[in-house]
Amino acid sequence: MNTSASAAVAPMTIVDEGLGNTCYLVDLGDGSALVVDPPRDLRTVLATAGEHGLRIRFAADTHLHADFLSGAVQLAHEFDTTVLASAAGERTFPHRGLGEGDQVDLGGLRLTALATPGHTDEHLSFLLGDGERPVGVFTGGSLIVGSAARTDLLGPDRTDALTRAQFHSLHRLGQLPARTAVWPTHGAGSFCSAPPGTARTSTIGQELATNPLLQLGDEDTFVRTLLASLGSYPDYFRRLTEINRRGPQVLDLQAPARLAALSPPLVHTMRGDGAVVVDVRPVRDYAAGHVRGALSIPLRAQFATWLGWLVDGPVVIVRGDDQDPAEIIWAAANIGFDTLGGLVGELAGGVESWAGAGYEVATTAMLAAAEVEPNRHQVLDVRQDAEVAAGHLPGVRHVELGSLPAETVPPGGGPDRRVVTMCGHGERAATAASLLERQGHHDLAIVEGGPDDWAHARSTRLDTPS
Repeated sequence: MNTSASAAVAPMTIVDEGLGNTCYLVDLGDGSALVVDPPRDLRTVLATAGEHGLRIRFAADTHLHADFLSGAVQLAHEFDTTVLASAAGERTFPHRGLGEGDQVDLGGLRLTALATPGHTDEHLSFLLGDGERPVGVFTGGSLIVGSAARTDLLGPDRTDALTRAQFHSLHRLGQLPARTAVWPTHGAGSFCSAPPGTARTSTIGQELATNPLLQLGDEDTFVRTLLASLGSYPDYFRRLTEINRRGPQVLDLQAPARLAALSPPLVHTMRGDGAVVVDVRPVRDYAAGHVRGALSIPLRAQFATWLGWLVDGPVVIVRGDDQDPAEIIWAAANIGFDTLGGLVGELAGGVESWAGAGYEVATTAMLAAAEVEPNRHQVLDVRQDAEVAAGHLPGVRHVELGSLPAETVPPGGGPDRRVVTMCGHGERAATAASLLERQGHHDLAIVEGGPDDWAHARSTRLDTPS
């Protein structure tokens, strides 16, 4: 194939900004398509395929995902799509099991399986070839832009061996021709990435020149460097791998996405039985009035991550009239929340009906970043370790949001010594404040903005490690 024709082989990218992952759709030139690492929420995948008149003939999973449920089983059910995956993964649903060197004829193009363990035991990369010429490689959670995916998801007893396997997998991929495109699944914003970058795709040549991990020829140094870069990750990662091995439950894609309307008395009873009220409205709406004890997780790209990280059980949603239930339902389904009790419904009439029924409504103060007084307020910074290391207010207490439920935070001492929660913009700070409220705190305030806003307003520098 000539150069201009080979450009047409480049896959269409479908990015989940919240989970930080990229799914790829390849036009095979005969009205059919290959999709790589499709999520359970297939709406964008199917819409993109439909816009290009494509039937999805193959769905390839590079590995048993821990951060989202695969949509491959759903595609097989809906369209008789052939699922391609590692034979070593021992998946219990129908699929074509592949191992090192196995090839799949895509009709003009060819897919070759490359064993690249490290991120997981059974990880495969898929080399897309046009004749004898490599075009690109789907690297999943092996080689990613500027780094490599984390190797600690199978527990501490496997981490060292997997990290050493990742070293060899990266260097093996580095032997591909320099012009070979690199199409990773994990990227910016993914908790599987270590650390997150910004670009989504690359080339082998670019990675050889710029990826710090590929500059390390010593295996022990590689292990120390990669492991030192790993941050925390959501608890739900520990559950999804096995669900993906068995195959996620097939959903009815034609059913309307609706949340059952639940009356205030029923929600009150359900809370007593263990249900969690999750308020997905914007931060200001939550702060102005909310069901006391509700967990604030604003509906945005990162909604699924924090829902899965902080909630384990049935959920009642509080949403605004302008918030689409489908976005809530599909975000939850993407991380398998239906296996944990699921979304049982929404509070009918919202906070107004709750108040009208005589139940308690709480408010939370909000502060502009410039109003925060580190010498007076008890500032709680709930960002990730790497974010805090890059710059933070003097004297703050740092607890990552995902760890906050297990922490004991001393109560505030009135408005002058209240606990003030801070993140980068305000959404995680609101979640933190709601967690503290659930623990019995009353003197709370949410910072609207982050440390950069505070430093800009004060014309001062943030603290960083010396």
